[in-house]
Amino acid sequence: MQINRLLEIVYILLDKKKVTAKMLSECFEVSQRTIYRDIDVLSSAGIPVYTNKGKGGGISLLDNFVLNKSMLSDKEQVDILSSHHGLNALNISEVEPVLKKLAIIFDKNNTNWIDVDFSSWGSDSIELEKFNILKNSILNQNIVSFEYFGSNCERSERTIEPIRIIFKGQGWYIYGFCRTKNEFRIFKITRIKNLKSSKETFKRRNIEEIWSKPKEENNRTIKIVLRIEEKMAFRMYDEFDQASISKSTDGNFIVTTNLLENEWLYGYLMSYGNSAEILEPMHVREIIKRKFEDGLKKYL
Repeated sequence: MQINRLLEIVYILLDKKKVTAKMLSECFEVSQRTIYRDIDVLSSAGIPVYTNKGKGGGISLLDNFVLNKSMLSDKEQVDILSSHHGLNALNISEVEPVLKKLAIIFDKNNTNWIDVDFSSWGSDSIELEKFNILKNSILNQNIVSFEYFGSNCERSERTIEPIRIIFKGQGWYIYGFCRTKNEFRIFKITRIKNLKSSKETFKRRNIEEIWSKPKEENNRTIKIVLRIEEKMAFRMYDEFDQASISKSTDGNFIVTTNLLENEWLYGYLMSYGNSAEILEPMHVREIIKRKFEDGLKKYL
């Protein structure tokens, strides 16, 4: 207990610069005599702490004193703080106090440079709650269950051992071992409904590189060639790699890319309206044409 209190006293002195014995005794709920004994112990240990009596006095450290941190280079100290800022942005519990202490020890500004919002624009708190449940289930190795709406529009009940939350291709996914299908699967989080975490725990399985063979229901990758009008350049550069984009002589763009063929793809292509044309493959062109025709019938 005394060791923890001694460390806390040093942190407080580094942060506050000068405090009174009364303030420290109230903070740690011990007597002022105990605080003065702690100061003697710190002094004996080589910490340059001293006291001034009278008005304006108090307990303080020598100016510009920082704890010995020679084991870490300046870059390593910054990397450690950066990593903890990333954890703090993910709402990992008890990271903020650690960040504050590390910033004091390293004598660096505790600048919060990153923030992460898992929810999409216009979504409610339910989406954020999904991430909290999944995060805690991964850390505590709890089984989760949920309803899943696959790309084939089929609803299924799933029970998985959650391994990792992933951001890829403008979407958030949960990767884990699906007990329903008895294999590793990846699930898009926005398609998960009625997510529940159980008290049942699991032992993490040995897995290979997580993105070696990601698998979703009934998906196959196809080559897509699109002609996109120049006025949609702002969106096109947001959504496609620049290497897949070329400009034609008429000022429009040709995009050649590989995408998973499913209902989401059809809806995505249709979201460009009359500003995009599918050049290849022909069967996707016919599907989109038919969907537009069926939609038009509703307005006739």
